[in-house]
Amino acid sequence: MPRPFSRLPEPLAFIRHFTPSWFAVTMGTGVLALVIAQLPWHLPGLSMLAEGLWFVALGLFALFSLLFLLRLALFRETIWPMLLHPVQSMFLGAIPMGLAVLIKGLLLFGLPRWGEGIYALAHALWWLDAALALLGALLVPYLMFTRQHHALEKLTAVWLLPIVAPEVAASTAGTLAPHLAAEAAQQLLVAGFVLWGLSLSLAFSLITLVLLRLALHKLPDTDFAATSWLPLGPLATGCLGLLSMGQAAPLAFAGTPLVSAAELARDLGLIGGLALWGAGLWWLVIATLFTRHYIRDNMPFNLGWWGFTFPLGVFALATFELQAVTGLSFFAFIGLLLAVQLAAVWTLVFSRTVAGVWHGELFQAPCLGGPGSPAVSVLSEQAG
Repeated sequence: MPRPFSRLPEPLAFIRHFTPSWFAVTMGTGVLALVIAQLPWHLPGLSMLAEGLWFVALGLFALFSLLFLLRLALFRETIWPMLLHPVQSMFLGAIPMGLAVLIKGLLLFGLPRWGEGIYALAHALWWLDAALALLGALLVPYLMFTRQHHALEKLTAVWLLPIVAPEVAASTAGTLAPHLAAEAAQQLLVAGFVLWGLSLSLAFSLITLVLLRLALHKLPDTDFAATSWLPLGPLATGCLGLLSMGQAAPLAFAGTPLVSAAELARDLGLIGGLALWGAGLWWLVIATLFTRHYIRDNMPFNLGWWGFTFPLGVFALATFELQAVTGLSFFAFIGLLLAVQLAAVWTLVFSRTVAGVWHGELFQAPCLGGPGSPAVSVLSEQAG
């Protein structure tokens, strides 16, 4: 085996070239932990496996946060190129999404270990997550409209990343609300519904543009193969958020003038959730067909492959939530198939990522590569 970091482009590249796209590793690993934990069948060892994966995701998030902060502190000249890059800037949305997954895992795995004090911690972290998600959903589109260079033929679903983050936070609000006092739960759910509406409305607009781009200019290059799965994310997260917040609303607003609206939110949540799940199912099938097409073209590995994991994982979570609400075994069966597929994809992508880290070839920020750099051969073209 070759020496570690033999392909680093420069000393301290793991800091200077650290990109927000690494937080997609936390998203994919964390969502796999949640899917395993919420399987309808409890087999020996599954709980320990799920908790272990969540701790891995937690450790990775802490490490990535440190590396990202070190880049911002030690290499300030790299901040502006990152913000102006039409692909790397989108991955800023992966930071709050990764945190939201960890918060949801804290609610699942933290109580037996640390007691009910984790609810206060999760509540504080949720507001931090919501603020980061909202900041990214405003900052990145603003830069797109004023500074970055884009073209329809170069558009990919990676545009969804910054605006989907508020929706992911909203889905976590529905899980957290039942563990809070009534007033705090009401504030959380109101904020969650606002974030959900803000995010999903923009997501539908962008998905429309993605469909137009695919019809006019066909599939993107193989480097962007995983972006075919990204539209599944907001559809699945929208379904999950509508279901979880709708189920939590009647208890949170019991005894208030809004109790009738809360009960309506529960009922409409199921109807809307089923509709969004159906839309997600269509995109799941079409993305699978796209991937079969890309496999024939020998698509190269990059960190973008983590885009295969999170949308699939959150769709599995939404499927299990529908099974819990409706009691239909059909959703349990579909969810199991999705969980198996997610585990297989995660294993492949994680192993390739470990190999890339060992060699050091993944520490090459597209926004910092020079002209002709192989690290930016395709991604840099997005800058126009």
